[in-house]
Amino acid sequence: MWVRVTGAMKEAFFPTRCLVCGSFFRNSRQENRSLKTFLQILSNWEQGFFGLEGFFQKTDLTKEHVEECLGMDAKVFVALMSPFICANCSDTYMAVESPICSTCGVVFESREGEDHDCGECLNAPKRFRMARSAGVYDKVLMAAIHCLKYKEKIQLARPLGVLLFMAFCRYWNKGNINLIVPIPLHKRKFRSRGFNTSFLLVKEWAFILKALNGALPVIPVAGDILVRKRWTEPQTGLGRKERLQNIKNAFGVSDSSKVKGKKILLVDDVYTTGATANECAKVLLRAGAARVDVLTLARAM
Repeated sequence: MWVRVTGAMKEAFFPTRCLVCGSFFRNSRQENRSLKTFLQILSNWEQGFFGLEGFFQKTDLTKEHVEECLGMDAKVFVALMSPFICANCSDTYMAVESPICSTCGVVFESREGEDHDCGECLNAPKRFRMARSAGVYDKVLMAAIHCLKYKEKIQLARPLGVLLFMAFCRYWNKGNINLIVPIPLHKRKFRSRGFNTSFLLVKEWAFILKALNGALPVIPVAGDILVRKRWTEPQTGLGRKERLQNIKNAFGVSDSSKVKGKKILLVDDVYTTGATANECAKVLLRAGAARVDVLTLARAM
């Protein structure tokens, strides 16, 4: 009761300001029971009443809850971002939906037909097996990622990380992945920004996986295996050929014994041309990885 009272007082005296448009708003959306149960994680994280492990011990979170939410991409995004983004902005979110390229995951302009390889993947096969994304890199999702990366809104890492986890559950079956590798920053960029967005998105997946009570295996996150050997210019604004040249030979593996025979999931925030993901996959495969897949929060169009 005290939590509800203090929450109501906070809303009355300090209404939330949307991180995208800057308007003040109040969260009054109602979600179905399964989604509400799943999203209790975030409310308790934000309120900080107890540690993550303590919370999961008190929450009846099952794989069925996750599976029921998988078909509600837009609703999941709205619910996850409701403490930070107003309803008008959240409603512009676009989930990645079939038909898409079976390899790189690009969304086809035509909304008819089944998934199949795009012309680019047929002409220039990728080193990774497949790439998938949660949403389209546009409007509210683009704004949310920019707030996290460039405006240091670290509080967005958890809800966006859960959104990414939902996409992982949709596209990968049990046992298909046994190592998660975030795409790294150069040391100079890391010192400047202070954090690696890709790592933050998957940092707390282990707690969610543990809460599923064995329904899905806990997959280790290796943030130190893939390294940037040299400084590269930002890929933003570069054409495809320039991106490929800019990123060439930029990555290395610190310990090949840790990737040998592993089915690896590369994680990044945005997939644009796939140049970075493809270069990382090449390096990991040369180090002995059995297979490399790619998961990103957003897919540029």
